[in-house]
Amino acid sequence: MWRGLLLLLFIGSAYAEDVLHLYNWNNYISDETVARFESQCACRVVQDYYSDNEEMLAKLAAGASGYDLIVPTGNAMESLIRQHALRPLDKSLLPNLKNIAPAYLDTAFDPGNRYSVPYAYTLTLIGYNSENIRELDLPIDSWAVIFEPRYLEKLKGRVTVLDSQRELLAAALKYLGYSANDVNEEHWKQARDLIIRAKPYWAAFNASSYIKELTVGNIWLVHGYSNDIFQADLDAQNAGRKFRILSSIPKEGAVLALDSMVLHNSGPRPDLAHRFINFMLDGGNSAELTNLIGSGNPNRDALQYIKPEIAQNPAVFPDLAQLARLEMLRDLDRHRRRVLSRIWNEIKLK
Repeated sequence: MWRGLLLLLFIGSAYAEDVLHLYNWNNYISDETVARFESQCACRVVQDYYSDNEEMLAKLAAGASGYDLIVPTGNAMESLIRQHALRPLDKSLLPNLKNIAPAYLDTAFDPGNRYSVPYAYTLTLIGYNSENIRELDLPIDSWAVIFEPRYLEKLKGRVTVLDSQRELLAAALKYLGYSANDVNEEHWKQARDLIIRAKPYWAAFNASSYIKELTVGNIWLVHGYSNDIFQADLDAQNAGRKFRILSSIPKEGAVLALDSMVLHNSGPRPDLAHRFINFMLDGGNSAELTNLIGSGNPNRDALQYIKPEIAQNPAVFPDLAQLARLEMLRDLDRHRRRVLSRIWNEIKLK
């Protein structure tokens, strides 16, 4: 009897240990991909989700721990590296790293990729309901449609913007003709005033449920992530809607966010984390990020598996002219974070 009980305890303990804890963005990996990895590694993947880098950083700063893998954007990764919160990679366990295009390696965020492996990228752009927007004569190729009252009057209550300090400020700065990484406080105040002027016309600050709102037709235009807009369009088609959810890269420029897989110091299973990273570096597995959820893809081996209509979508694979107008956000120092938090509070309280 005791021998059987000990065996059950051993089996239960082994199963409990074979768990990969992944902290990832909402809607940023398909169920099919997760199930395949679980089958290959004979383990479970337990996921927590965030909808903004600031949310993720705040949760970790408040003491959240036990995550083996996190998928931060470059500027958030800079912050985690500075805090000594990440575990260096063992590249001998990552033979598929060769599949990443050199343009996405050795970034300013992590020179030499000591801590990070590119996962996917998104653009922050304009998504819109093709049917409802068609008759309104709006400049959907410009951030003006998000910020200018003369256009917003036609859309009042049908627009959402991301509930993200950096992303919304970046869109306003780009519209004003500045860099998304501009840190001039006077320029930030101009961006704040632009946002506050537009705010009464918006339905909400929304970084997650706007996908559903677009799909059902409650919201007609959003400031959102390219993969979310891709998902909303797929959902609308699957539901038999009479409209499509399309996307537009504003002519003033926008943000490109390169998200990377990193190992958190508190994660108990760096071995499983490395296995997952190498699994996601396989071209076929990586291609699912693009085919199923519309993420941009830095993996050269994935291109052969990507559907042609997606490979030709500029919101997923922008051309050279569009790439020239995109910027990656950089991290802010402590002083500027405080200033931005104050400005954000002013925006939210108005």
